Amino acid sequence: MLDKNTFKRNELLAQKVIKGLKSRNMTGYYAASKEEALKLALDLIPEGSSVTMGGGESVHAIGLPAALKEGNYNFIDRDAYEDKRAAMLAAYDADVFLSSANAITEDGIMVNIDGNANRVSAIAQGPKKVLFIVGMNKVCDDLDGAMKRARNVAAPINVQRFGLNTPCAKTGSCADCKSADTICCQFLITRYSRHEGRIHVIMVNDALGF
Repeated sequence: MLDKNTFKRNELLAQKVIKGLKSRNMTGYYAASKEEALKLALDLIPEGSSVTMGGGESVHAIGLPAALKEGNYNFIDRDAYEDKRAAMLAAYDADVFLSSANAITEDGIMVNIDGNANRVSAIAQGPKKVLFIVGMNKVCDDLDGAMKRARNVAAPINVQRFGLNTPCAKTGSCADCKSADTICCQFLITRYSRHEGRIHVIMVNDALGF
């Protein structure tokens, strides 16, 4: 649990991020807790919607997939598909795509790194709405800091999680490798949304994901 001073700082910083998102034609929201984030997320997903996601520990951390499975939604769970490619392709025509961000700047630019591109490609194009769940631990000063966080924090932790054989799995920091197991194949910088109302970002006053 965050101490009250860190909590207040995060609350203020979240408003700065939300203002930055608005300037980029994206909509930001503030949630003081995981529970509040879950309620906000469900309010943004109409019942009956087709919903899917890429990998997203932050999405799971607030209990959103479980809530969607229990509710009146068509949740496309790629882990339940025998044909993983079919599940990934279904994301492009979904009403809502769920994701987190590897990093976000104080002025609302998001950075995501992907190995197979299914997540970053769906963020960039396809689903009618993209809903991000982002913990305040992902906020960085600027784009350079966001790229460094994605490569030196998120990627090394994720390769550990997936049990991959990369230099960062051994050293804990990015080696800009070309390993066969690298997950740093595609980099997506989301700096503006041309389509108003498509990208929504819930900033959660907690440490979520990697």
